[in-house]
Amino acid sequence: MNAMREIRVDKVVVNIGVGEAGERLVKAQKVLEMVTGQKSVQTISKTVNRDLGIRVGMPLGCKVTLRGEAAEDFITRALPIREMRVPVYSFDKEGNMSFGITDYTDFDGMKYDPEIGIFGMDISVVLRRGGNRITQRQLLKRRIPVGHRVDRDEAIQYMKDKFKVEVVE
Repeated sequence: MNAMREIRVDKVVVNIGVGEAGERLVKAQKVLEMVTGQKSVQTISKTVNRDLGIRVGMPLGCKVTLRGEAAEDFITRALPIREMRVPVYSFDKEGNMSFGITDYTDFDGMKYDPEIGIFGMDISVVLRRGGNRITQRQLLKRRIPVGHRVDRDEAIQYMKDKFKVEVVE
């Protein structure tokens, strides 16, 4: 098979939405750093929601982006928490997959800390074919052609083959 046609994990984004700044956000960042082993970044509000008291520029959560070997290792640690089962609606038409974990203590080696509390997280997996420089370069940026994109069926088959995931209807 052509190396440029092979599907691979481009990145994994682990997100915890807190909804407010302050002590809970600091604890959520601590949880992400314990689980992923990388420093987290705050996510900032871009819109106003008066009902929820959200202003533009207000920190609402935190996230970590994992790439390469770290991304694949994290997926192999996170999927057993879901019993290696992912619903089919977790895959979008672009070949990306998202799922949630309700408690960080489900990861191996994590113990409940009463000072931190319970935090769940959202995990998004982005799949790409080899070579995505066309979308990242400075000059002559282009979209990835339709024939080179990863679709839903290919993403499901890749996750079944590589990570032994059972996709549930």
